[in-house]
Amino acid sequence: PKFFREVVGQDKIVKTIQNSINLDKVHNAYLFSGTRGMGKTTIARLFAKSLLCEEGIHEEPCGNCTSCQEIDNTNHIDLIEIDAASRTKVEDTRSLMENVLYAPSKSRYKIYLIDEVHMLSTKSFNALLKTIEEPPRHVKFLLATTESEKLPDTILSRCLHFRLNSATNTLITQHLRNILSMENITHDDDSLDIIAKNSFGSIRDSLSILERCVSFCKEDISSDKVALLLGDVDTEIIKEIYSHVLSKNKKKLVQLVDKLDESLDYLLIIDQLIKKYYEETISEASNEVDKKSKISVQDIQLAYQILVASKKDYPYAPRKKDYLIMILMRIIIFSSDNDGKETVEIQHDDTKKVNTKVDHNDLSPKIDWVNMI
Repeated sequence: PKFFREVVGQDKIVKTIQNSINLDKVHNAYLFSGTRGMGKTTIARLFAKSLLCEEGIHEEPCGNCTSCQEIDNTNHIDLIEIDAASRTKVEDTRSLMENVLYAPSKSRYKIYLIDEVHMLSTKSFNALLKTIEEPPRHVKFLLATTESEKLPDTILSRCLHFRLNSATNTLITQHLRNILSMENITHDDDSLDIIAKNSFGSIRDSLSILERCVSFCKEDISSDKVALLLGDVDTEIIKEIYSHVLSKNKKKLVQLVDKLDESLDYLLIIDQLIKKYYEETISEASNEVDKKSKISVQDIQLAYQILVASKKDYPYAPRKKDYLIMILMRIIIFSSDNDGKETVEIQHDDTKKVNTKVDHNDLSPKIDWVNMI
C-alpha cells in the first residue's frame, strides 16, 4: 500500500493514527505488534510518509513529492530503518543514540523505524530507554515486533501500542478477488478459499501464495490446481478422520491415512483437526450437538491438547504420515471412554514377552502425560 486508504483489515488502527495527525497529537514513540504479514512495517512507513510529506502533515501523504517518492523507494535520508535482528549489540544502539541529537537533514522530523525490536539485547534496551522517554523534538520512534511480550515493561510503558489483528478468511478472499480482477486473471471462489485457509490470517502470506498459484496455474486459477500445489486436504477427508477417531476404529483410520498422498501438508491436517475439536467445543457449549453422539468434554480437551503439543515435534518426524497415525492413535488410546483396560504386549530383545495392563479410565496419568509433553 502507498496510502492509508489501501491498507486492508486494520481500519481502527489507521483511523486512530489519522485522528492523532489531524489533532496534532503525535506521540514520540509508537509500537506496532502482531503476527507476520499483517502490515506493521507498512503502516509505520505510511505514518512516516505522512509526517515527512513536503505538502504538510496530513492524514494521507500526497504521494507525489520528492519525500514521498524517496520513502516509497526506501532511500529517504531522514527515515532511518533498522533491522534489530542484525544489530543486537549495545554498541550499535549507542552509536544510533548519538546520532539522534543531530537535526534532520532536510525534513521536519528524523524518524527511526526499528523492525523486530524484540531482538535487541537487554543492554541495548537500556541504552534506548532514556532516548525514547525524552527524545529531541525532531525525533520520532516507530517500533515493530511480532513478539511484544519480549519487550521490557519500561519500553512498553513509553510507547503507544497498537496490536494488529489477523485478517479473516473473508477479508483475505475479498482482497485477493480485487487484485485478480485488476490483473484480469480468471479464478474460481473455491481456489481463493483454499489460499485464505493456508494464509492463517496473514495478508502478506496470502499474496505470496497467490503469486505462486498464478505462476503454477498460468493465469487460470482453479481449486484443483491450487489444492495440488499447496498440498491441501479435502474437508471430507478431515471429517472422515475425525469420525474414525470418534468411533475408535483404528483399522479404518490407518487405512485412510495410508492412502493419503505423501506430498500433502500433514501439519495442515493437524491444524484442521485442531480447528475441528475447537468447533466441537463451541457446539457443546451452545448445546447444538446431538446428545446421543457427542464426544465427552474431557476427550475434546485431551485431543485438542495432544494435537497442539504434537506440533512442536513435527519437524523431527522422519515420515510425516507415520507421525500423524501415531498422534491419532494416541488420542484413541487415552480417551476416557476407551474400553476399560487394554493389554499391551511388549517384546524385549533379551527377555520374554511382557503383558502390561493399561487403565484408560484413570484420567490423572493422561493429564500428567499431556503436561509432560
